[in-house]
Amino acid sequence: MSYPEIKTLPLNPSLEGFSRVDMNIPYSDRSGCTLDILLPWANQHQDVLGEVKYPLVVFVQGSAWTSPDRNAQIPQLSELSRKGYVVATVGHRSCLDGCQAPAFLVDVKTAIRFLRAHAKDYSIDPERVAIWGTSSGGNTALLVGLTAGDERFSTGEYAGESDAVKCVVDCFGPTDLEAMADEDYAEFRDDPTTIFAKLCGFPLNEAARKQMRLISPMRYVERGRALPPLLILHGTGDTVVNCNQSERLYHRLLDCGFDATMYKVPGAPHEGSFWSRELIEAIHAYLMERV
Repeated sequence: MSYPEIKTLPLNPSLEGFSRVDMNIPYSDRSGCTLDILLPWANQHQDVLGEVKYPLVVFVQGSAWTSPDRNAQIPQLSELSRKGYVVATVGHRSCLDGCQAPAFLVDVKTAIRFLRAHAKDYSIDPERVAIWGTSSGGNTALLVGLTAGDERFSTGEYAGESDAVKCVVDCFGPTDLEAMADEDYAEFRDDPTTIFAKLCGFPLNEAARKQMRLISPMRYVERGRALPPLLILHGTGDTVVNCNQSERLYHRLLDCGFDATMYKVPGAPHEGSFWSRELIEAIHAYLMERV
């Protein structure tokens, strides 16, 4: 009998293009402080392939500073992991549980130091760390990039490890909480149930405004500081976080001589149709160039 020729496929000795996920890793004893991490497959086979180090991207999903849904962007993050990145999607404490600002920032900075402390376990190159966030996670990403080493946001966990990043990607994150409350949500300023009240305190007095300023990235942009490059993306149809929040930060960064890039998505809302293949590819390309 004559058989069709048996076909062959190439060997993949470096395991390029494949990743795995480790879930619910605690990085602190505080409630909500867990992360999921996506790793290139080669991490499991260093005994054969030799030690490999990958750049790290820390991702913070938007949640209005409550409890991030760490599953929300896993498909997009796994694409990045398959390209040779370690990607950690990070949870943090919720302002609805009485954890007012800057608890969320303290937690994410702790996660970055944790990941650096365990760099060998996860095949991370500790010199190549970036952060990416959406909405409140974008606000967090900006704050992380703009406040490297700031002791006000450190618990002392993993002392000696840096929380600095090489670049920041911010998708529609609030940049000036005080202006946002006064300009876009003024009718809610007397409502103790709003996220502003839960996050920064009620009533909206000077103490609460001080907390708003503390977590407003705009307040940290000053000439002469050493800041990482920043990529900012925002939809012009966003009714949750006005696009002018991003535009003002972008202009301020450029006025002060910093490396900043901004994309607007005409008519795009908060989340939803903001996302496109072109946008994801632009973010991935930026990260791959910068870290």
